[in-house]
Amino acid sequence: MDYKHIHTPAYILEEKKLRKNLELLSYIQKKSGAKILLALKGFAFKASFEMMRTYLSGCCASGLHEAKLAHELFKGEVHTYAPAFKEDEIEEIISISHHLVFNSFSQWEKYKEQAKGKVSCGLRINPEVSAAPTDLYNPCAAYSRLGITQENFYHDRLEGIEGLHFHALCEEDADALETVLESFEKKFGSAISQMKWINFGGGHHITKAGYDIEKLIMIIQAFKSRYDVEVYLEPGEAVGWQTGVLVATVLDIVHNGIDIAILDTSAEAHMPDTIIMPYCSEVRGAGRTGEKPYDYRLAGNTCLAGDIMGDYSFDSPLKVGDKIIFKDQIHYTIVKNTTFNGIPLPSIMIEKENGKVELVNQFGYDTYKNRL
Repeated sequence: MDYKHIHTPAYILEEKKLRKNLELLSYIQKKSGAKILLALKGFAFKASFEMMRTYLSGCCASGLHEAKLAHELFKGEVHTYAPAFKEDEIEEIISISHHLVFNSFSQWEKYKEQAKGKVSCGLRINPEVSAAPTDLYNPCAAYSRLGITQENFYHDRLEGIEGLHFHALCEEDADALETVLESFEKKFGSAISQMKWINFGGGHHITKAGYDIEKLIMIIQAFKSRYDVEVYLEPGEAVGWQTGVLVATVLDIVHNGIDIAILDTSAEAHMPDTIIMPYCSEVRGAGRTGEKPYDYRLAGNTCLAGDIMGDYSFDSPLKVGDKIIFKDQIHYTIVKNTTFNGIPLPSIMIEKENGKVELVNQFGYDTYKNRL
């Protein structure tokens, strides 16, 4: 694809790569008997819903707005969970959801009369085991508010509960899932046997190279055999993994001990996980510092001193007007980005399988003004 004439900044989803991920996820569904849902919190790329719903069973939502998006546009199963539901939203959530997962027994007790008979209800469990790389993304970290621990689980209050949900992974493999399941079954085994479905949550890095797909399938098959339940998985990042880029333009180059290229995008506003996680995004055609002849720090166009993408090296000197292509910038970006400093949000584009590039959405001053 020729990026020279792309008006930047812009996120560009590559449809061929998305389909490859979806075909793998569909294979897992068929072989394991599990159902796989799209986690909207990680990959709410609505322009690709038509494609995704031919492969996936539905969506998991984190509240009313995501549930409405799934109900209106994805048109598959809708599974909704939130740390706490609001009274003025619960009726609408119930009306459009297939599964409703409560974070505590107090929330279940509060809404069970409204929910019973209208939606399949479940509870989120905290298995208190996780290999998440950082506490910020660890639902099982000490003092976590997410899910019910064994100490706070009441077996005599399960009437009306049809499923259990846990989410303990973050970009992890089948071995990590196996470890979590051991704890889950040890602590909640007697409750599992009473359920119709179990949701293994998200964080499964299924589409990453080297993930042991066949082991995942065997784990799911064995679990289903032990308990005779429906199993769900909720990947978000794995659906959008390496399916698109963020394209930016060099606006200026300054020198202060090192050469610094200022771009028309922002790590803080448009690539938030590179600062939060943190990690350094790969740049197409670039290497790490010292690998190639010309070193540059790539930086954002906001007033935040730390608005920095990282240090890279290039085969030739950068110049104003050059395009910089950040790889794997579709998941957890459009769902998190901001208009900090009034910087425009990147356009959203899609490269179709036939090579045609289409503009999905564009944002300007009104987007900034109307969010204030």
